[in-house]
Amino acid sequence: MSLTGTAAASLVTLAEGAEHGGNHESLSPYLTGGGSLFALLLLLWITTRFNRDR
Repeated sequence: MSLTGTAAASLVTLAEGAEHGGNHESLSPYLTGGGSLFALLLLLWITTRFNRDR
């Protein structure tokens, strides 16, 4: 089997497994977004605390 044939076969296998949309039932988008917003705000706060010389 050639390299392109192997790559095509793996892509078909991956595409068949992705029919459900890839979302886990217990994964809440609001919790994920809120957690990432909190993490970014925390990093912004830490950055401004270390940058007091300006």
